[in-house]
Amino acid sequence: MKWVLIWATIIVAAILFGLTLAWGWNQFQITGSPFNMFGLCSSGWTDGNDFFRMGPGMMNFDDYRRRNGFEEGRLSSEEINAAVEQYLTALGNPDLKPGEMMEFTENFYIAVVEDSSGIHAFEILVDPQTGAVYPEPGPNMMWNLKYGHMNGMMGFRITQPQSEMPIDMSEAVNLAQTWLNENMPGMAIEEEGDQFYGYYTLHVIQNDRIYGMLSVNGYNGRVWYHNWHGNFISMKEMEE
Repeated sequence: MKWVLIWATIIVAAILFGLTLAWGWNQFQITGSPFNMFGLCSSGWTDGNDFFRMGPGMMNFDDYRRRNGFEEGRLSSEEINAAVEQYLTALGNPDLKPGEMMEFTENFYIAVVEDSSGIHAFEILVDPQTGAVYPEPGPNMMWNLKYGHMNGMMGFRITQPQSEMPIDMSEAVNLAQTWLNENMPGMAIEEEGDQFYGYYTLHVIQNDRIYGMLSVNGYNGRVWYHNWHGNFISMKEMEE
């Protein structure tokens, strides 16, 4: 009887493992992200954000708040600026500077720019309650050919980053609008966006107001909607 239970357990575990791999492969085929084989990210991000937190985000949030002098409650723009400045200084690359900052209910979004080239380097998020700074998930991690998780952040480079991509900004806008028409009717794409090494990030508009963001791969045209931000609140250039 004991061996029957053992073998039954093994068989059930094997079946569940096979179903998990099949589901993961299906997600990979849809979004092109290898992390989807483990359910960690997709074109509709839901859970798993803590997996991607780096630097201060891996610390105890209360301790991080105390050590940086942040008061309880939602942080001010000045405190967010300080957290971002500290994060970029720690990277040790003087060519990087903060550009556009967008405040959402769930996080602050900052696009980091290369001062020398004018090309956007990568995207970071800041926790509005703690000031923890971490790389944005999704395209920033998987499609960024210079600073992404699969390239610069891991200490090796799969492909040489290029400023020019097969898909230009105009075509990226058209691809994004087509995707919105099929998946989020009534939404529109701004005609200009931010170019990164490997993709573009664009604003999604509803009733003449920013609703959210999405990215378009500059090589294969895949669209990845950023649904981890929450509701849009405000936007400004951090250099001001």
